[in-house]
Amino acid sequence: MLQDPADITIVGLGPGDPAGLTLAARDALAGASVVVARIATHPALRAHAAASVIRDCDDLYRAHDRFDAVYPAIVERVMEAARNGPVVYAVPGDPGVGETTVALLRVAAADAGLRLDVVAGVSFIGPTLAALGWDALDGVQVADATTVAPMHHPPLDPDRPALVAQLYGRLVASDVKLVLLNQYPDDHPVTCVSGAGTARARLDRIPLVDLDRRDEAAYDDVTTLAVPPLARTGSLLGLAEIIAHLRAPDGCPWDREQTHASLRPYMLEEAYEAVAAIDASDEDLLADELGDVLLQVVLHAQIAIEEGSFGLADVVAAISEKLIRRHPHVFGEVEAETSEAVLRNWDALKTEERRAQGAAEPEDPLAGVPVHMPALMRAQQVQHKARSIMATSEAAPPFRSQPLPPWFVEQPADEDERARRIGETLWSLTELARSWNVDSESALREATSRFAEHVRSILRSPASSSAPSAEGEPSAEGEPSA
Repeated sequence: MLQDPADITIVGLGPGDPAGLTLAARDALAGASVVVARIATHPALRAHAAASVIRDCDDLYRAHDRFDAVYPAIVERVMEAARNGPVVYAVPGDPGVGETTVALLRVAAADAGLRLDVVAGVSFIGPTLAALGWDALDGVQVADATTVAPMHHPPLDPDRPALVAQLYGRLVASDVKLVLLNQYPDDHPVTCVSGAGTARARLDRIPLVDLDRRDEAAYDDVTTLAVPPLARTGSLLGLAEIIAHLRAPDGCPWDREQTHASLRPYMLEEAYEAVAAIDASDEDLLADELGDVLLQVVLHAQIAIEEGSFGLADVVAAISEKLIRRHPHVFGEVEAETSEAVLRNWDALKTEERRAQGAAEPEDPLAGVPVHMPALMRAQQVQHKARSIMATSEAAPPFRSQPLPPWFVEQPADEDERARRIGETLWSLTELARSWNVDSESALREATSRFAEHVRSILRSPASSSAPSAEGEPSAEGEPSA
């Protein structure tokens, strides 16, 4: 017994050649009383559906300047037609590949209690891979140009080939190019594939930097960008595989023996070497040293995986969530026009996070400043944290620094001159420490400890008359701590 037609039948028209239409799609079009076509000019549609039953959506594209407005309008048109009887919704390619309207229509039909069927078609992927000579099982990735264009870094693994579909115009091509250049070099070879699966198929091989330098006519909604993998392994996933192999039974004996504790000195060493490369302004050396730092991160994550505690994905997810949460002025609606406002928000958000987690405020108000930091770095961090605590604590009196020489208070406008004076002063103090046979690192570390204890005592006894004040103290610079 034949089943009644669905309220909505979504038909895939294939890449363009009418001969590529499936038999099921032909039958659905031939028997339709109403066809709503996302694109009325598709050759297969004209060949297999009566023109009198076709309603296109071209006017909706003209009426809206954004796809996120066009798509709901198309869905509403299909739903309106379905309320009056069975309707066929015809889309290019395959309904399950790159069709936002199909996903929206599934939800709308379910909410309205309408039955929906899907007739698959030949997607752009198969003909495009055939034209390129690529095999999908080589790890081909597929992305939509309209999704990639507004991003800042491509959502692609550079070790695997990728297809970026619907490169429909020069403007979107320009946006996609800028995003891809955040991962691929200017001269990375890419291929623009137009009309794959049709008689007018065309392949243009160009360097990535020239992607948006072609005639406007070279782009349309059936243009796909093919991006081959980088010549060198360049993905975090690739590095994770190498390190997991090193830790495997058939890997390296030394790497297998390492623990979090045994790797501790290497984490410090690699960080210092990266800083040395920064100080030397050596970009090539910095790239190499940052790789060594990244090795430590991924190696610690692999050890944790084996111990069952956490994995690399947890590390990446945790810092990603934290960055979004701590930057509401970028990812939310909070306003912060200056670095100072950002730091204030950062500290306030950290406090909120601790409260949300049910964590008690630390007994030590200066907790979180690592004791193993170099003395000068730790002194700056303790000063910054103490000043922040004093400024926000209702119980504590304001903080006053020790008097400074006039030439320190009247700081020069030129940043280089300020740095020169500070450097020479520190140098002179170090020379004085040497001549007095005093270890300057230990002396500063002990001074920082005395200062930290003084801050603690002030907070324990807020009414103390000996409490200092914040007036006159130069503000501490630095990145917010995690």
